[in-house]
Amino acid sequence: MMISSGRVRFLTSRNVCQDADMSQGGQGSGQGVDLETSLGYLLKKASSALRVAMEEVLRPLGMSVTRYSCLELLAQRPGLSNSELARGAFVTRQSMNVLLQTLEREGYVTRPAEAPVGKVLPTRLTPLGRQSLEKATVAVRSVEVRMLAGLTETEQSEALRILRRMVRSLRDGDDGA
Repeated sequence: MMISSGRVRFLTSRNVCQDADMSQGGQGSGQGVDLETSLGYLLKKASSALRVAMEEVLRPLGMSVTRYSCLELLAQRPGLSNSELARGAFVTRQSMNVLLQTLEREGYVTRPAEAPVGKVLPTRLTPLGRQSLEKATVAVRSVEVRMLAGLTETEQSEALRILRRMVRSLRDGDDGA
């Protein structure tokens, strides 16, 4: 997806693409990204829709997607550091630190008062954290089931394979050639 003019195009409420400077394309506007065929745009749209759906089912449980992600990561990988949790939940270290302090104060996680090695305070779920996570996992799984409902098992496997390959290509700098 190359934008030769360096301008970003937006989809307006009238379904007309406009340059960021609000001109209607034309002379010197270069080629923009066709939002109807842009895989990156569609992935972002799917990600946004997934997040909204997850927030809707988590809200009644008093949980956010970030809080859920943190608890899920800790259930699968006990002892992760603040930095590792932040990377896994796609938030800053500062945001994760605030969340961990809240979760610790509320009794969902525990961290040692002093780091056993270096500066890392390994975090673990408490029984209350596990109980809360179990309810949230059921809710989140229902969203994923709904999202995949129109796909066969083969299509679901293929989608996972393709998405993993895309992530690997972007991380490795592989241009697919």
